[in-house]
Amino acid sequence: MPEQLAVLGLPISHSLSPRIHRAAYAQLGLPWRYSAVRCAAAELGTFLAGRGPEWRGLSVTMPLKEEAHRLARSLDPVAESSGVVNTLARRADGRGWDGYNTDVAGLAAAIRDAGLDAARTLVIGTGATAVSAVLAAQQLGAAQLWVAGRRRTAAHAIARRFGATDGIDLADAELRRLPATLVISTLPGPAGHQASIPAELTAVPLFDVAYDPWPSPLAERWRAAGGTAHPGTAMLIEQAIVQVRIFRSGDPTTLLPDESAVRAAMRGATASADMGR
Repeated sequence: MPEQLAVLGLPISHSLSPRIHRAAYAQLGLPWRYSAVRCAAAELGTFLAGRGPEWRGLSVTMPLKEEAHRLARSLDPVAESSGVVNTLARRADGRGWDGYNTDVAGLAAAIRDAGLDAARTLVIGTGATAVSAVLAAQQLGAAQLWVAGRRRTAAHAIARRFGATDGIDLADAELRRLPATLVISTLPGPAGHQASIPAELTAVPLFDVAYDPWPSPLAERWRAAGGTAHPGTAMLIEQAIVQVRIFRSGDPTTLLPDESAVRAAMRGATASADMGR
């Protein structure tokens, strides 16, 4: 039986992960099957317990990342420090799953490749991806780092936990005065319609982890004001490359054979999603 992999989440029909993983496997000559599975957080434990030995690994998206962290038998250092797991790999002994966080490395690589300056970064959002965004900005050497959310208490909790400069309410006038060089939005796409974001921030480059639809509502606001916005497909590809490394060798640092060709195949698979860039 072919080895099985999948992306889990709710909702999941919009996910580009099947497209990019299949492109990578084809480039590598791997006869693996990758699907999208609708799964709520409360269902994850039962789903994992029901997977047979043919199941090699899983990509985990919202709202499952904290639950995947809880269920993993072991954690890589990034998953352990962040409290977030977006990748589950079948343990070598077949007993349970190892948990990884590839979002941090993926987002850092995407920001670096886009030539963006993370020296003074504002992260918008307070969920699991916001935690990864904070850690990615720190990995890129951010000297100042703010977290903004609809609830200041949640934003401040993340800032305090990970040593960021401050947590701010999105409605706070303080946002207008931040000397940010980069804004990272981790808001779900539709939330960009209602988010209270001062016009002054649209002069700062935006990296939006959302990609469906693209341009996202937040990216549309940036562009209407003459600003620049980068889509989350680049992060999706870079974190998926690390996932494929894990699924193939069990090591997130072991490069894939001709990794540049794999990356090109994955980018080609998402080209239509970026047409609005």
